[in-house]
Amino acid sequence: MKGKDGIRTGNLMKKGVKVVNRDVAVFAFFLFLSFIFWYLNSLGKEVEAGIKYQVKYTNLPKERTIIGEKPSELNIFLKGSGYSILKLKVIDKKAPVIIDISKVNYKRAPGSKALTYFIVTSGLTKSLTVQMRSGCEITSIKPDTLFFTFDRIAENSSAVTVTKADNKKNR
Repeated sequence: MKGKDGIRTGNLMKKGVKVVNRDVAVFAFFLFLSFIFWYLNSLGKEVEAGIKYQVKYTNLPKERTIIGEKPSELNIFLKGSGYSILKLKVIDKKAPVIIDISKVNYKRAPGSKALTYFIVTSGLTKSLTVQMRSGCEITSIKPDTLFFTFDRIAENSSAVTVTKADNKKNR
């Protein structure tokens, strides 16, 4: 196809498309590169973020177990350098937070007939900071109170069955 000047316009259009595609690719590359530099710069500053952690309870009182629903996750709000918080979010998030019941100040819920207790999570701040080893400051923890109910551990049901059978034989 020839234009008014006798030059083939089809080849110029193909070259124009290649030039536009190459310009778009170069622009996208430098846009991405500038985003990376901006993000690395912002990580050096102090930021605030919240991270959800699974909760694991250890060292329950002898012959006791937690029944019913127990809080299985804490939302911990942190303040610190972006690098520390990114490390916690990406690498250390897999490990659950451990609440050692024997070392925690738990109190009986007033007016409850069952063995319902509560822990105020602000008292866990020091323990959680040590567990996370991040250098970040914990600003708050949600929920602010953990409720749980203790119950006695039931004895082995097979031992009880044998005892009942022995009692019938002795009669």
